[in-house]
Amino acid sequence: MSLTRLALAFAAPTPKIESFQRYLFIGPHPDDIEIGAGATAAKLASSGKDICFLICTDGRYGDGCAPKGLSREDLVELRKEESRKSAQVLGVRDLRFLGLSDGGFYEDVELLEGIATVMGEFKPDCVFAPDPWVSSECHADHLRCGQAARQLSCFAPYAGIMERLGASEAPVKALCYYMTAKPTAYVKTSGFTEKQFQAIFGCHLSQFPKGSDEAKSIALYLKLRSADMGLRCLSTAGEGFRALGQIHMHCLPEAGK
Repeated sequence: MSLTRLALAFAAPTPKIESFQRYLFIGPHPDDIEIGAGATAAKLASSGKDICFLICTDGRYGDGCAPKGLSREDLVELRKEESRKSAQVLGVRDLRFLGLSDGGFYEDVELLEGIATVMGEFKPDCVFAPDPWVSSECHADHLRCGQAARQLSCFAPYAGIMERLGASEAPVKALCYYMTAKPTAYVKTSGFTEKQFQAIFGCHLSQFPKGSDEAKSIALYLKLRSADMGLRCLSTAGEGFRALGQIHMHCLPEAGK
């Protein structure tokens, strides 16, 4: 480890994810939060933390496994209902929808202002969002949501900037990327992966019908990932995130390595 990296570790330590009180989880689509951080959300909710789920797009084009014959609008309503049931399983009471079109058919400013408004209303200490820097990620909604969350997490404490976006400031202290290939912080989730699986495979049935190849594939991946992340934090199960504090979000290039 270089002297700069060593100094960074002491001067600007990685945020302790479970130390905050208010958490905003941003999902590009219905089911993304559950897949990327569902066990962590369940653990935080069970410990009395304040949790808000924000789903940015309506999932209207996620019809590969949906019941045949549904209109786009019917699928939107079905996916909302599945999200409500899933949030209830995880113990999350505050669930919000931006209602933007799945597939990236919206302007970046709509996404930015929508997320900013919720940040200003909910005032999270910590924000979760998909990692926009994953080289294999190809879905525009994941990339754009991650980029918007990245920008807003840095700007949220600045009243003047947030006002330009039609929102009020928020005391964001940390940004945690889920679905990341470079985790830097871990949450022990033993005892909560069952809720995560119930939320995904018991609620989001339009995406993961019981017994389908899609459900089996994602379930196997999540089990192996949970075991891997658990080993890294000395637990039987875990989830990993790339965690940044406010000081990491600008001027400290080594924090991105």
